[in-house]
Amino acid sequence: MTAPATDPDAEREVDLGRWRRAVVRLWWLPVGGLVVGAILGGVYSLRGGNDYKAATLISLGQPVSPGGSLVNGFYTNPRAIALITSSASAQSGAEAAAGLPSGALRGNVSVAQVGSATGSGATRATPLISLTVTGSNPTKTQDAANALATTVVKRTTAPYVGTKIATYKLVLRTTQTQLKSINDRIAAADQAIKVANLDPLNKLVLVTQLDTALQRQGNLLNQLSSTQTNLAFSENVESAKVITLAQAVKSSAHSRKSSILIGALIGLLIGAIVAVVGDTRIG
Repeated sequence: MTAPATDPDAEREVDLGRWRRAVVRLWWLPVGGLVVGAILGGVYSLRGGNDYKAATLISLGQPVSPGGSLVNGFYTNPRAIALITSSASAQSGAEAAAGLPSGALRGNVSVAQVGSATGSGATRATPLISLTVTGSNPTKTQDAANALATTVVKRTTAPYVGTKIATYKLVLRTTQTQLKSINDRIAAADQAIKVANLDPLNKLVLVTQLDTALQRQGNLLNQLSSTQTNLAFSENVESAKVITLAQAVKSSAHSRKSSILIGALIGLLIGAIVAVVGDTRIG
């Protein structure tokens, strides 16, 4: 004779029913596991609380050629910024500026691009870079982040755009000097025409000179306005610059709420398993 076939579903229902009764009978084990797990999760969340993060925001700028087209180069490439900030020379300089020991920044510097444009605007968008430094000393950590940000500015658009800015400032000073001279000449000529008793021919000569000086004044004013606009554009758009200085904030390696929740769930599960195993042995 053959043994009657067993129904797997029936056996599963019996096992689940027995486990449920075991958990209900030894309810204090899952509850205790829940409480202990939550406490341990809270304690675990306190680990790593002595670390600080300091982040600074950098605009890489958008330099343009004299013809007005965008200049593409490594200095507007976010990947180049990661290479610069991870280089030994940049990090050693930042460590010295912040009073950190040599090698303190190794592995503690991260660079990320803030947002990214897509489509036709991607080539015109000014890259924004978030530079973050992690350390145990808040003051030295933020000083190191600011020093690295300054290095990024100096090694990217600063040389090219800096030359343009210096040129615009020189033109601006020259134009202002010429404009002052023209203004003095216009005032003198105007005064001579009004006061001096001139014959018609000499008066015509002075009027002609005054008209020429006024035209020159207008040209200089246009040049002054154009130079000021170009200077403002180079300083505020083309040149890389630090948007926000780094400020160290305390960071936690683990979220307290998630750690407590996960600990409680694990404790509950372990307590339920212990209850089932214990009930089996007692039975």
